[in-house]
Amino acid sequence: MFETISRSRKPRGEIKEIPEDFIVEEITESFKTLRVDTKVDVGDAGYNDPNPQNNRRFCVFVMQKRGWNTAQALKAIANRFGRGQGSVGFAGTKDRRAVTTQLCSIYGVSAAQLYGMDIKDIRINGAWESGSHVRVGELAGNEFGIRFRELESGIDIDGYGYDTFPNYFGPQRFGFRGNNVSIGVNILRGDFEGAVMEFLTSTRNETDTESVEARTRLERERDFSEALRYFPGYLKYERTLIDYLSRHPGDYSNAIRKLPRQLTMMFIHSVEGEIFNSVLSERVRDMELEPLHNDIVCGSNGFGFPDYNNIHRYDGRAGVRGRFIVGRVIGYDTDEVGDRERDEMDRLGISLNSFRMPEVPEIRCGGGFRVLFAPVKGLSYTDETETMRFALPSGSYATVLLNEFIRTEENKILEAPRPGVGPESQA
Repeated sequence: MFETISRSRKPRGEIKEIPEDFIVEEITESFKTLRVDTKVDVGDAGYNDPNPQNNRRFCVFVMQKRGWNTAQALKAIANRFGRGQGSVGFAGTKDRRAVTTQLCSIYGVSAAQLYGMDIKDIRINGAWESGSHVRVGELAGNEFGIRFRELESGIDIDGYGYDTFPNYFGPQRFGFRGNNVSIGVNILRGDFEGAVMEFLTSTRNETDTESVEARTRLERERDFSEALRYFPGYLKYERTLIDYLSRHPGDYSNAIRKLPRQLTMMFIHSVEGEIFNSVLSERVRDMELEPLHNDIVCGSNGFGFPDYNNIHRYDGRAGVRGRFIVGRVIGYDTDEVGDRERDEMDRLGISLNSFRMPEVPEIRCGGGFRVLFAPVKGLSYTDETETMRFALPSGSYATVLLNEFIRTEENKILEAPRPGVGPESQA
């Protein structure tokens, strides 16, 4: 179980009953918030074109969507104009079960064409020509407006007492079946058969009867040619692997490569998240909430969010105000591993070198940094509407912050241990 700072009893409630219950408004690098249902021009967005002389072949736009994930929405837009998926860019991904705004770009399409587009539940709040495309990470954070349903009691934000919260990787990273870590660990160990079979046959959290029966039968029979006859068509990624293995028996490493790179990367990122979350949970349990001597820390930017361009060692002498404790997201480029990270890697049976992935180099991970305790800005709660508002830095999960105040189906994976993935679980 991951530790929370809050020690009070948390009421039960639900979120995301309808998309309008979960509003996500992107904060640009210039600290401008892209408001829902609000017209935006280049000045409102604070957008600075990095290549203004580059013939303005791109169009930067503010997309508002409802009930779409980011990749699907942008694919629909690209298809509308006969463009490939490589033509579009975005600053940060956004929830599907939500109403969201975000900065995006597309190559070879004009602002007028975008404004004239008609796709259900997607609207363009602003568009302008640019010499450059929008890149992942080009945002400061997000503002959230969350409406609770079936709330047992009110939420006491005044009793929280902190302006930061444990910056865990959220449940989305670990998959709805909760087995992304198991799949990723097997890949990192070079056990591609174990990874493939876990992906195909695990029934944990699976609620669809047809899927459960298909996965269970394949685990029992291991006949891939026959499995093509009964595996549901909507399990398209599973069928992709099954089809390949029916034609190339035993070639599990290349079967994994038939999955979209983004999905396979998520398995590896989930292992990074597992290590980070476990280390952070120990720190919360020990109430080590302030920088300790020799911790890595970073300063804050103009919005009060972490500034990863200002990372340094904490010597224990300077004041801690405005300094965030920085944790390691483990990868092959990690130059120093703490005792807690090393213990976690030993438990999982992997090393730094495991992340080099020589057999599947396209999903190798170098690692990075992430603050252990993220700031929350503008936190408020209104009893009458049972609505909470706040702003978080890029990469921080609203569901994780909510875990400090409320119990929901959305964050229950943070309250329960996942299946064992250590060496002993392979016996």
